[in-house]
Amino acid sequence: MKTSTALFIFFLLVSFRSTAQTNKPRVLDAKRTAGILKIDGVLNEEAWKDAAVMTDLVYFRPKMGAKENFENRTIAYLMYSDEGIYFGGFCYERSKDSIATQLMGVRDGYGTNDYIGVIFDTYNDKLNGFEYFVTPLGEQWDAKMNPPSMDGDMEDFSWNGVWKSGAVITDSGWSFEMFIPFSAIRFGKKDVQDWGVNITRRRRKTEEQNTWNPIDVNVNGFLTQEGIWKGLSNIKPPLRLQFSPYLSVYGNHYPYNNPAEKNWTSQVNGGLDVKYGINQAFTLDATLIPDFGQVQSDNQVLNLTPFEVKYNEYRNFFTEGTELFSKGNLFYSRRIGGSPIHRYDVYNEIDSSESIIKNPTESKLINATKISGRTQSGLGIGFLNAITKPQYATIENTSTKEQSQLLTDPLTNYNVFVLDQTLKHNSSVSLINTNVWRSGKDYDANVTAGLFELNNKKNTYNLGGKLAVSNRFGYLSEGKTETGFSHELHFGKTSGRFNFNLSQERTDTKYSSDDMGYFTNNNYINHYLWMGYHFNEPKGWYNRINVNFNVNSSMLAKKIAPVDEKYQSAGFNVNANVQTKKLWFFGIFTGYNFKQNDFYEPRQTGWFFKRGSNIMVEAWAESNDSKKYSFFIDAFTKTGINFYGQFSANISMGQNFRINNKLSLSHNLNLSPQLNNMGYTYVDGSSDINFAKRKVNTVENTLSVKYSFTNKMGITFRARHYLSTVDNKDFFILQHDGTLKPNPDFHPDANQNVNFFNIDMVYSWQFAPGSFINIVWKNATQYFSNDVESRYFENFKNTIKSDNNNNLSLKVIYFLDYLTLKQHVAKPDKNLK
Repeated sequence: MKTSTALFIFFLLVSFRSTAQTNKPRVLDAKRTAGILKIDGVLNEEAWKDAAVMTDLVYFRPKMGAKENFENRTIAYLMYSDEGIYFGGFCYERSKDSIATQLMGVRDGYGTNDYIGVIFDTYNDKLNGFEYFVTPLGEQWDAKMNPPSMDGDMEDFSWNGVWKSGAVITDSGWSFEMFIPFSAIRFGKKDVQDWGVNITRRRRKTEEQNTWNPIDVNVNGFLTQEGIWKGLSNIKPPLRLQFSPYLSVYGNHYPYNNPAEKNWTSQVNGGLDVKYGINQAFTLDATLIPDFGQVQSDNQVLNLTPFEVKYNEYRNFFTEGTELFSKGNLFYSRRIGGSPIHRYDVYNEIDSSESIIKNPTESKLINATKISGRTQSGLGIGFLNAITKPQYATIENTSTKEQSQLLTDPLTNYNVFVLDQTLKHNSSVSLINTNVWRSGKDYDANVTAGLFELNNKKNTYNLGGKLAVSNRFGYLSEGKTETGFSHELHFGKTSGRFNFNLSQERTDTKYSSDDMGYFTNNNYINHYLWMGYHFNEPKGWYNRINVNFNVNSSMLAKKIAPVDEKYQSAGFNVNANVQTKKLWFFGIFTGYNFKQNDFYEPRQTGWFFKRGSNIMVEAWAESNDSKKYSFFIDAFTKTGINFYGQFSANISMGQNFRINNKLSLSHNLNLSPQLNNMGYTYVDGSSDINFAKRKVNTVENTLSVKYSFTNKMGITFRARHYLSTVDNKDFFILQHDGTLKPNPDFHPDANQNVNFFNIDMVYSWQFAPGSFINIVWKNATQYFSNDVESRYFENFKNTIKSDNNNNLSLKVIYFLDYLTLKQHVAKPDKNLK
């Protein structure tokens, strides 16, 4: 603790001399138009003469600061009207063949296309922005830009606005037009406003990327280097009231073992999503009777770790516009509608005369609402609330056939509240509160955290941190409240060729954010040091090189009786990656982990397992992905030093075939063999903590096919087979000193052979702005055995022969905008076609 405090003081005393860009931002006067335009990609209307012109773009990749070539020059036009913003222009090329085009057929999939886009920082706080992009084939993608983290700017591509675009390819390049209604963007209420603005263009065949306002890649943040769109006057957002009613039909087939059960079941659902603009800045989103049955299947795995698997979120409501709720890493949206908290308790509640007929795997969401936005003064406010209905397991008496129900999940309310105030110099302070309230006797939970991010005036140094308090009400057997604390503090240099970050994390033994967030363990003090150096000027054979060095250490915050140990782990590693002039990427990694005291693998408090030190080596390569054929390969190995001969590897390979502009295929293969892996294993009826030396072999095989009919219609096919086998060779009993004692007993039931196979096939057609028809076929198959089968294709055959759960669904979503409906009722729309 004394050493880390001294280091923090030393770095805080470092001179804040800036290496940041000092050029003044470019300024563009805001021009207003009352003209009539047709958004088709052809700039032939007189109204475009009212627009301000943006030219002389500057490259930031591969050669930073270079002026764009005349034959590849860009001319863009920007103006606004009472209804919204117009952005158009021309991207010159030597010929049509120089333009990279690939039909994606879906929103937000830019693939290997060229593109151009405009970025608005409507509050001019250099922290929050809106991006709108179009490809030469007229496909759209958009995103919200959020405050940068240590990894750079954060882009939320799940956010979708409803706007119009068009593009046309010619012999000398391609032209484009956009209309972004004020309903598709958020801004303040000043009579005269100055917005941050920039435009960026990317040419995929050369990976050249340029911007209107120059970008220095050595400076922290993209929005910190924006230009100014000056003098927008008397812009007032329209009433933002939008509805997305849906109708879905499901047919499900599963060959139940009980012949009395129906193989086919069907379901018809209807519901509504509502988006309402409370004022210029704040929006209410609500989903009533939600239906998430068409989301992508989870990548299920065999979990041998002591921690739960963290799955990706695919439900639109919980991915779109949730950047405020992600602050502090306290919100894991999969908790809402996740596994019932007493699902596995059922097995301990029944006796030998009873059987479980039904035990739901997830809780059902009744409704969810969120409010988010930011005031003119920079105060961001977020509120999210969701309610799940009670879930019951059905128990049947095997003799009398009488059935009863056992509560596995009570009626539960989930709530997140966030206040985020932006400050000068791209700084901010935040307050986050998460709350889980459960009806009945189950405990409730609350976590409150304060965050701060402070940057110096020239945006070269950053100091930040978090202080959190957790409470579990009625968690203890006496019904008392358990309160825990956690903090994090970091300091670093964020601009320039040399950067660093030094941080400390600490939690006590009672802190937990598990009820609303993803949380693995508490009771630790962790220290990290990251240092990196960037070579961003192309020279010789390379475009850029990045090198970084990492050191980490972990201790228990408090000893766990009867163990007289606090040390957990320590290690260091070095990474380097490079992009060549031919747009290939290469990387290497090497690291060393010292001996470790693992307090989590035993699965019981007061025990630990002594692991040996190990050496890690990794290398990877990725070819130019703008080519019709591209691939990547990544090979990682970890070798134990004098520790049971332990060795593990991970080899990932992927390849992409772009057959033509409409059809593409991709294949990914992941191989993870582990020899002499040492880990906890469950032995039925044993009172000891059992470990095994085992051979673990995991194979993940994924094939994806994509065909696009038009820029608004496409079909995707994704098949994934996952295989993992655990072949136990020797068994051991964990001792109190962390060592293992050989156990001569062999437990064949501890072996595992696990297979998951999924197909997700999706046809999607955007038949009108914001309106979709989706047809989805999903197939799910599982195969489990205690007999280890090492042959891959034999496993695949056994999996395919197992019972298949097939689901076919049709969903129609229709987007309705109140103002559009009002205009159509009043008179035909002659303005925007």
